[in-house]
Amino acid sequence: MQIDLFITCLNDALFPQTGLAMARLLRRLGHTVRFNEAQTCCGQMHFNTGYQREALPLIRKFVRDFQDAEVIVAPSGSCVAFVRDLYPKAAEWAGDEVLLAQVQELGTRTFELSEFLVNVLGIEDVGASYPHRITYHPTCHAARLLRVGDAPLRLLRNVRGLSLVELPASDQCCGFGGTFSVKNPETSTAMLADKVQNVMHTRAEVCTAGDNSCLMHIGGGLSRLQSGTGVVHLAEILASVESGNRDVLDTARVSGQGLA
Repeated sequence: MQIDLFITCLNDALFPQTGLAMARLLRRLGHTVRFNEAQTCCGQMHFNTGYQREALPLIRKFVRDFQDAEVIVAPSGSCVAFVRDLYPKAAEWAGDEVLLAQVQELGTRTFELSEFLVNVLGIEDVGASYPHRITYHPTCHAARLLRVGDAPLRLLRNVRGLSLVELPASDQCCGFGGTFSVKNPETSTAMLADKVQNVMHTRAEVCTAGDNSCLMHIGGGLSRLQSGTGVVHLAEILASVESGNRDVLDTARVSGQGLA
C-alpha cells in the first residue's frame, strides 16, 4: 500500500521524531511511504478558536495536497478527527457542495495511526521491542470522536518486553485542549494536576499517547514535579527495536515533554 503521511503542525515544528518513527514503522511493515512537503496546517486551530472562515482556505489546500493519496495516516487523533468530523461541517456552513463531497470522500481515506494498523491492516504485533514500564493515556479526540477503542492497547500488549500498567481515571481529559489551556489556564492546570498524579501513581517509566499535544502538556507537569517519568508518542514505541530503546527513554526523561 502507498501511504501518505499527514504530519501535523505540532509534530513538524516540535516533534519531528514522531513522524520519522511512523515512517520507519510503516516501511518496516512493507509499505511505501510518501511525504508531501507542500502540506501545511489542517486548519483545526483556526476553526476551533472561532475563525471558521479563515480555516476554509486551509481545508481546501488540504484537499488539493492529498487528493491523489491512496490512504492518509497521521500520528494525531486530534487532527484526524478534525478532518473526518469537522471538515464536512465547515463545508456545509460555507454552502460549498463541491467541497462537501470532496471532504466526505477524503475522510474515508484518513486514519489515525493505531486505528490504521489494527482496523485497516489487521496488525496487532508490529515487531517492536521496548522493555519498560508504560502507562497509556487515551486522548479525547481519538477516544470520543474517532472511537479507536483499545487499538493502541492491543498494539502495546504485543510489544516485546513492555510492561503495560493501567492508568487510573484514564478517560479523564488532561486539560490541554489546544487554545483551551491558554484561555482557561486555571481549569487546565487543575485537570493536568489530576492527570499527572494518576500517571505518577502507576510508577511508569513512560506515559504514552497518540497525540503529542497532550503529551507535551502532561510531560510539562511531570517535569515540573521532577517525577522521573517521561512521555513518548505511541509511534516511537512501536517503531522501537532493541538497539534504540535506551536512547528513546533517556531523551524522554531529559526533555520531560516527549522527544522535542
